[in-house]
Amino acid sequence: MASEQDVRARLQRAGQEHLLRFWAELAPEPRAALLAELALLEPEALLEHCRRAAEACARPHGPPPDLAARLRPLPPERVGRASRSDPETRRRWEEEGFRQISLNKVAVLLLAGGQGTRLGVTYPKGMYRVGLPSRKTLYQLQAERIRRVEQLAGERHGTRCTVPWCVLPALPRPGGTLPHAPPQPRSRREPQLRLDRDIAQNRPKMGPGPSPNWTLDPEPRCRFWSEPRLPAGPGALAAGSPRLPCRYVMTSEFTLGPTAKFFREHNFFHLDPANVVMFEQRLLPAVTFDGKVILERKDKVAMAPDGNGGLYCALEDHKILEDMERRGVEFVHVYCVDNILVRLADPVFIGFCVLQGADCGAKVVEKAYPEEPVGVVCQVDGVPQVVEYSEISPETAQLRASDGSLLYNAGNICNHFFTRSFLKAVTREFEPLLKPHVAVKKVPYVDEEGNLVKPLKPNGIKMEKFVFDVFRFAKNFAALEVLREEEFSPLKNAEPADRDSPRTARRALLTQHYRWALRAGARFLDAHGAWLPELPSLPPNGDPPAICEISPLVSYSGEVRAAHPYLWLFWSQVWNTIWGEVAARVETAQLYLG
Repeated sequence: MASEQDVRARLQRAGQEHLLRFWAELAPEPRAALLAELALLEPEALLEHCRRAAEACARPHGPPPDLAARLRPLPPERVGRASRSDPETRRRWEEEGFRQISLNKVAVLLLAGGQGTRLGVTYPKGMYRVGLPSRKTLYQLQAERIRRVEQLAGERHGTRCTVPWCVLPALPRPGGTLPHAPPQPRSRREPQLRLDRDIAQNRPKMGPGPSPNWTLDPEPRCRFWSEPRLPAGPGALAAGSPRLPCRYVMTSEFTLGPTAKFFREHNFFHLDPANVVMFEQRLLPAVTFDGKVILERKDKVAMAPDGNGGLYCALEDHKILEDMERRGVEFVHVYCVDNILVRLADPVFIGFCVLQGADCGAKVVEKAYPEEPVGVVCQVDGVPQVVEYSEISPETAQLRASDGSLLYNAGNICNHFFTRSFLKAVTREFEPLLKPHVAVKKVPYVDEEGNLVKPLKPNGIKMEKFVFDVFRFAKNFAALEVLREEEFSPLKNAEPADRDSPRTARRALLTQHYRWALRAGARFLDAHGAWLPELPSLPPNGDPPAICEISPLVSYSGEVRAAHPYLWLFWSQVWNTIWGEVAARVETAQLYLG
């Protein structure tokens, strides 16, 4: 361990010797922890970090005055439209995607983010339940989608395939990581309801009321849950089905421990643990407006993850690309944890990008209205970029194309495609060229007397990089426009927010599953034997007349089919008030197929 004298000398070189101002008051153990944290600091790197943070914060905010003249929409030949393409084109994209998955060339990488603070919880956002009948978390939904897409690819090509899952979470351990230094190495059984693989004659006996009788699955797919036996369509998971591709999960030091523990407790959602790779991103010190590192305690520096653009340093720190190369992975699907509708390793998206010859790609949704607070994927000076909504003037946001649509309407949803070779070039050549973004935050700190202060207004700077900042380095960028109602419903805000809340995410998923069931020929009866209305087109904020949740293990993107000439049963909620009220009644609804 570095000595106090060594650390003081290093801090003086960086102009940050105030970090030891409470040294005389600390006991031996806190002293050791603080020294361990500060010893990781490279003086020159810290000096540069603080200088850049202060300078960036001092610069005028708002869009560059000449930005409007430099903006252009993406060229039409580089944009695909999943919903408006002819069926044969979409089929070719999907088939190519399934082919690459079957060859074990596709991995998914999860930007797991930080804690669900804005949701009012202290655990990682992927562990959050939005209130589905199955009580599944975001992590479980995503794991099961990977299992299903592997199964579909294996069935089409007669192979056993694997999609690795890389998880990049974001809380610091004692002695957390400082700038430019790589991280240190490191019941009760509640039934779930879902349409699943079991045959119809084993369906549960379900009566009205909130406590149906359950037939427990003798082989529960999740360690702490068992499931009712429900009939399934022909795509249901069977014994001996292909393993999922390897999964990569990027966490931060704040969330790595809880995320790993959660996966272990849930038996990795029946994925092979060898194919679930978790790794940390770096942390950076929070800085005052005059360039001084903030102490959050007498013995601890205020740290924050370096944004989802910290992915690229983390890939290099943990040799993730070398791991992908050993597995034969060539294409990587990167996504954020908070989109409840995300399609992991989406074969349509993968196939589109591969057939376009893209080294970098993005899924986009059409902006709902000109002022929607979402970044726009476009060109700046002829190269692809994401321009933040705050940087686009109202006049530019209102511009229309010849067909009447918004000229800049490609909304970014943090859903990206990269080739492994492109990521390799980014980590080795382009990452140092990425410019950090300034986030002005309220950062708790200790004052000169050592008292903890929780500021009421922003007092510090956190520097972040964004995952999409590398688009400009792509030689062949492509974008695929998808339907918002099918693929994008983020979870960001606690109730009772009217946007991006548990309520809106839950509604989006259950409405999607209701549409899938109708398309498969389903009809619903209420508890009195009356047909429920068929509403394939629901109002934007409307609830479906029956609540129907379909397991990802049965349907990845709506491929629900009638396999038997008899009934399938769903647990359905029919209500005379809004979703979520205690007055809602739980009924048995009958679902007729085919």
